[in-house]
Amino acid sequence: MINAYFEKIEKTILDFTSIIKTYSTFRKIYNEKQGYIKGIIHFTNDSQLRFVEVKDAELKQKNKYRYHYMDKSNRLIFRYDNANHHKELKASPHHKHSEDSIQGSIEPELFDILLEVHELINQEREIK
Repeated sequence: MINAYFEKIEKTILDFTSIIKTYSTFRKIYNEKQGYIKGIIHFTNDSQLRFVEVKDAELKQKNKYRYHYMDKSNRLIFRYDNANHHKELKASPHHKHSEDSIQGSIEPELFDILLEVHELINQEREIK
């Protein structure tokens, strides 16, 4: 079960090869249903995404997640996570950090994150 989930993660990454230079992932399987995956994706504009998911394949929500996207100078562009430190947000613990704000969010999937990165890279290309 967890292996199938991790394979889905890998396939999602491969769906975005038009903007990806390199990527690597590391998996730790706790048992048939539970595991941990982390990765780093380097994009064509020299930005990068570092992500972590702790997942029980029988549950819809992730136990823990973090998607941290940075520019080529390692400055934060955005980070989605479910750390329980912004209880004032209606969507808590799910939230998104940007350079100058924190807002509630829904729990994203890696596909959603890569789609957001894709749009940002395309906007950057249009400006140049």
